[in-house]
Formats: sequence, structure tokens, C-alpha cells
Amino acid sequence: MPRISLDDLTVLAENALARAGASAESAAVTARALVAAEAQGLASHGMSRVPQYAAHLRNGRVEGGAVPRIVHERAAACLVDAGEGLAFPACALAVTEAIGRARQCGVAFVGVTRSHHFGVAADHLAPVAAAGMVGLAFGNSPAAMPAWGGRRALFGTNPIAAVFPRRSEPPLAIDLSLSEVARGKLMVAAREGKSIPEGWALDKDGNPTTDPKAGLEGSMLPVGGVKGAMLALIVELLSCALTGAAFGFEADSFFTEAGNRPRIGQAFLVVDPGSLAGSDTFYDRMEVLIAAMTQDPEVRLPGLRRLDIAKKAAKEGVEVPAALLDQLKGLAA
Repeated sequence: MPRISLDDLTVLAENALARAGASAESAAVTARALVAAEAQGLASHGMSRVPQYAAHLRNGRVEGGAVPRIVHERAAACLVDAGEGLAFPACALAVTEAIGRARQCGVAFVGVTRSHHFGVAADHLAPVAAAGMVGLAFGNSPAAMPAWGGRRALFGTNPIAAVFPRRSEPPLAIDLSLSEVARGKLMVAAREGKSIPEGWALDKDGNPTTDPKAGLEGSMLPVGGVKGAMLALIVELLSCALTGAAFGFEADSFFTEAGNRPRIGQAFLVVDPGSLAGSDTFYDRMEVLIAAMTQDPEVRLPGLRRLDIAKKAAKEGVEVPAALLDQLKGLAA
């Protein structure tokens, strides 16, 4: 596979999105986020999303010129309207607001409504950790998983992320989809003509499948069975019932070029440790737990592997499948 620098990849992604109809600011913010995902080795949330977003822009599924704005607020909470645009500018505004309000109030909850796919959930929380705060992120997505006991897709894969800063080390960053795997992995497998393990997905008739295309047409299986399904329900309610956003079953799939504007939701919770036991106590207790965890040499702290991969990518660039790279160049030309 050809190798390309992160800077060159960012220019390609930005130009592709801008030519498809995104504003300059939206294209830039989104391109940086997708390249960051690719740099971390998360291909399902990286460059493979550029053609998808571009198609949504061209087909009116996303408002390219949308400018996010605060539409409701109180001291420790507010609601950001993404304006049916790309999610990344709206999420950036939401996180900035959450940090500022948490400084004032000790805790803040900010929702995003009428939004789109928001990529790697944990990446939105990097500014929270940099501010010395604890952050949680939630987001829903078009229907991909059934309610427990059901057969039709109803909830999204609904990722949850959390970040916990450390005094002098990189933060712990936890990011998980509530399906057995992220749906984007099926998209990548389908594009590359590969099969998927049994236990990842069901076909449209509710039968187990190893065909990623059948899985994309069907539904994903929740991680942990009923527990994962219940967590997905919680995220659906936090991200949508509180924000007025569309539930997963009301949004057409991201994996089709035509369809409605998803209008899904995200939510960010930020806590200032200084408002509780104090930042010093928080940092001390973090290190006590981490020391206990790492006494077992097989334990790997969450988020550090992605960070190592990203550092290497910053120096060496990343490999991108030739067909995808050609597609990006065509979209950007």
C-alpha cells in the first residue's frame, strides 16, 4: 500500500470535503479529526469516511455551511445545535463549553442535537484531559442493534468514551462501541472483500452471518449480551431524549449515499476534580490504581497503544489502500 504523510492526507481530505460542499472551517476541522483517527490505526473512522461524508454533502444529507450554535443554556448545562451539519465543529463547541462551565460549576453537561457521525468519541475529550478534568462522551448512531429480545435494528452502536488525566503522564482514554465491534469494521471488510467472524452481526432475517455486506444490511450484536443492549439504551436516551435529537431508528444508515439527514445526538459530561476531593487527591489516587494494575506486566493501559501508533504515524506517515487513495485524489481534484 502507498504511504502518505499526515499533512498531505489532511490536505486531500480537506479539499475533498470542501469540493463536496463543506464550508472551509467545517472541512478543516473534520479533515483533522479523520486523519487523527487514521494515524491511530483506526481505519474504520479515518480516511474511509471521507468518501462517505462527501457523498452525504453532495446528496443533501448534511448541511455543508452549517454553523453550530448554543440554543438553550443554564449555568452547568447547555444544548448545541449542529444545524444538520458535520458533527466535528459542533462537538468542538460543546466540549469547549463543557470545560468552561465545569470550571465555574464543578461539573457540566452539554448536549449536541441535529448532528452527524462524530468519529472517534475519545478524541473529542483530549481538550478535557489537557484542562485537568475528567470527561465522558456519548453518541448515538443510525439503527444497527436490536433491543434485547428483538430482531429488528433499533439502537445505534452508541459509543461511550471516557478520559482521566494524569499528573505527568498521558491520560487514560477509554473508548468502546456497544456493539461487539464498531460497524465501521464491517464497512472496511466489505470494501476489502473479507469475511467477518461469526458473532459480530446478524443478516436482515436475524440469522448469524460472516458476510459483512449482509451484516450491514442486518444488525450488529451487542457486546456482553443483555448488558450491552441496556447500555445502548442508556446512551440513546442521554444523547437523544435530553437533546431532542433523532433516535437511531429515525436516522437512515450512514452507509448509504442517499437518505435523510440523520439529526442524531451527542453528549459530553465534564467534571473538575477540584470540586470534589481535589485535583492532588485525584491524581494521587489515579496513580495508586495504575500502579496496582501494572504490577501485572500483561496489563495495557487504555489509550497508550493508539498514542504510540500516532507518534509513529506523525514521523512516517500512514499506509492507505491504493484504491481509497485514488478515490480521495479524485474527490479532491
